[in-house]
Amino acid sequence: MAKQRFGTSIALTDDERDAFLRTRPICRVATVGPDGRPHVSALWFVWDGSALWLNSLVRSKRWADLAADPRCSVIVDEGGTDFMALCGVELQGSVETVGEAPRRGEPVDQLVTPEKLFADKYAGGGEFHYDGRHGWLRLLPETVVSWDFAKLRQRPLTPPPTS
Repeated sequence: MAKQRFGTSIALTDDERDAFLRTRPICRVATVGPDGRPHVSALWFVWDGSALWLNSLVRSKRWADLAADPRCSVIVDEGGTDFMALCGVELQGSVETVGEAPRRGEPVDQLVTPEKLFADKYAGGGEFHYDGRHGWLRLLPETVVSWDFAKLRQRPLTPPPTS
């Protein structure tokens, strides 16, 4: 995963990023359609510390776009009207389908952890429920950029250099 080059003073640490991604409920996934136009959609997800797992309807524009071109950008953020409350993570890379699509519950070792994380996050624990309409996409990010504007309050203001 590439290291963040700009905005490092407001970047989340690895631990902060992991905690942020584990607790936020919704991401927005940007894909590229066959006509070259971007498509952005909201989706539930889980983060396992190294991969972002997207549980997507297989009969969706998002799935069709990613089947044709697996490159995507995903953003998880929060904030509002207070500039200093803006915080987020952008992950870029290519997705791959893991398991059968749609998912019906065939044993897949790679899906044990994301399905447990998903059930814990969105269903209060217990078993992951297969509906025969969703499939798993795994994003191993190539680039991750993060920001927490609250960190601007922690930096002392220094005057600009004089000549």
